[in-house]
Amino acid sequence: MLEDPARLSPLLETATRLGVSDLFVQVYRGGRSWYASDLADASPYRALIEATGVDTLKALIAGAHARGIRVHAWVNVFSLSLNPEAPILQKLGRDAVLVDRSGRNLLDYPNFEIPAPDGDWYRMGTRGIYLDPGAPGVEEILTATFVELVLRYPALDGLHLDYVRHPGALPFVPGSRFGVGLDFGYGMPSRVRFGQETGLSGPYRNRENPSPSALVNANAWDHWRREKVTQVVASIATEARAARPGLAISAAVISYADRAYLSLSQDWPLWLEEGWIDLAIPMVYTLDDRLLRYQLERFGRAVERQRIWSGLGVWLFARSPERAVRQIEIARAAGLEGDVLFSYDAIADAPELEAALADAFAGAGLDDDGFAEGAEGAEVAEDAEGASPSPPAMEEP
Repeated sequence: MLEDPARLSPLLETATRLGVSDLFVQVYRGGRSWYASDLADASPYRALIEATGVDTLKALIAGAHARGIRVHAWVNVFSLSLNPEAPILQKLGRDAVLVDRSGRNLLDYPNFEIPAPDGDWYRMGTRGIYLDPGAPGVEEILTATFVELVLRYPALDGLHLDYVRHPGALPFVPGSRFGVGLDFGYGMPSRVRFGQETGLSGPYRNRENPSPSALVNANAWDHWRREKVTQVVASIATEARAARPGLAISAAVISYADRAYLSLSQDWPLWLEEGWIDLAIPMVYTLDDRLLRYQLERFGRAVERQRIWSGLGVWLFARSPERAVRQIEIARAAGLEGDVLFSYDAIADAPELEAALADAFAGAGLDDDGFAEGAEGAEVAEDAEGASPSPPAMEEP
């Protein structure tokens, strides 16, 4: 989206037709930025300026504000996609990348897939390079990168955090305590830091001859890894808000909160409780309406329900738009404050879907709602943030 100034006007026109309140625009992915930056790899931004002379993020913010629409900068936090040359790796080296329980660095995975023999029965949910939240320097550099962003674009309304978790290896395992499965965070710097901060041995029973099935202090190890992810979220939120008072912080989160907590080191209910994020968008992307209802009804009963928006995968229904409308109805019946529809590109490429959504938001039994743009990839697409009951949208470069 941000690579072409000509795409901004159609996005804003679609957003206006759908009654969108918030745009979630992907500006940082794979360590690269589509905005002016000295800390990220700003080659996409420089190419854009050289080709068009237009800072499209700044132009989009101005155009959206003229229509009463808020703009949130969407950033992929721990995922570096498939980019081993990202600036943060140039600074910190391979120790900044997650290591699996068998001691293999993700940089050494062939084609970023799980190596044999494990690859015969496990696979990555979304393959790529992921930073280790517990590695020294990761928290500080990520925080500085996103503070730079909100300072250079002071008209931004929010910062939206994506990929704030460990990667998932399928099938999921509930943490390390059973000594089975494949999980991440076992790099030497993180293991040393765990011992220093907790006074405990582990996670391997035998430090000199580590075995992935012989672990100790597993519950404490799992808690520590979750805590490192949370510390990065807290650091980004604290410093970004200090730099830009009033900035909204949101996160795209795994809709299965227990799975996120046990398997992916993502404790997003705590982030809401502690106020580190203003809004959580669980990604309830599914073809199964009953499963959708079960999940959303649970969120609708949560203490923090006013700060949870449903992330709906309307791209799944490009050929059956009535089903997208039905899922919006299910979300509204669950009592949540707003919806994020993923994604703008899918809506723009499916005129019948766009027309159905426009009719729904115009008053066919629904209040104003939202749509979103952006994704993780094969495993789950990541959504958006906002602060009103009308529709949000996000867009990627």
